[in-house]
Amino acid sequence: MKGIFEYDSPLMGAMTTIGDCICLSFLWIVFSLPVVTIGASTTALYAAAYHVVRRKDSGLWSCFWGAFKENFRRSTFLWLVVFLVMALLTVDVFVLRGIRASGGALGGFYTVILVFWCVALTWAVYVAAYAARFNGSVKDVLKFALMLMGLHPIKALGVLIPVVGGLALTMLVPFMALIVPGAAFAVASFSTESVFRLHMRPEDLERVQGGGSREENDTDDQ
Repeated sequence: MKGIFEYDSPLMGAMTTIGDCICLSFLWIVFSLPVVTIGASTTALYAAAYHVVRRKDSGLWSCFWGAFKENFRRSTFLWLVVFLVMALLTVDVFVLRGIRASGGALGGFYTVILVFWCVALTWAVYVAAYAARFNGSVKDVLKFALMLMGLHPIKALGVLIPVVGGLALTMLVPFMALIVPGAAFAVASFSTESVFRLHMRPEDLERVQGGGSREENDTDDQ
């Protein structure tokens, strides 16, 4: 009985992970409140979810804050692009759902637009992940995030499912917003990181496996 409460026990490990997800989700919510900072806070969310929640590196605050500051300018421009795409598709989804409910002819496009919305959401996560893990211009991040997502559609589902599942859970139980962002991005990182590894140069892959930082990594496609 005593063993399950030891620091390195599975129970304590699970509690630590949950605690990290809660702290990380809280940081993301607070840093996203100015709205224009959502891009930088989401990039920082991914960085901390991968390094701290997934890899068990120390320093959640330092990881989040460091990624937020480092990526602020670039991620703000990325957020503007992603926001415009997501806003347009979200409006289309609600409009076409209403048309379909009223029996309008254009209602048949609702499913098509919903699929595009899911693709755009997955791409948005890839954008945050790529910005957190690699260098590159705004154009490079948008392009390579879309390309990598398209090259690995099955793995893209591993990104979409936890994020959509987290959104649905939060809508049903609002207080789950205090854990879902960190948990969803940590789960999604399994898929994004496996894709990144497929396109890394051997020397960069070796650094990653040895705990290399963002600045040390690059992809073959760049």
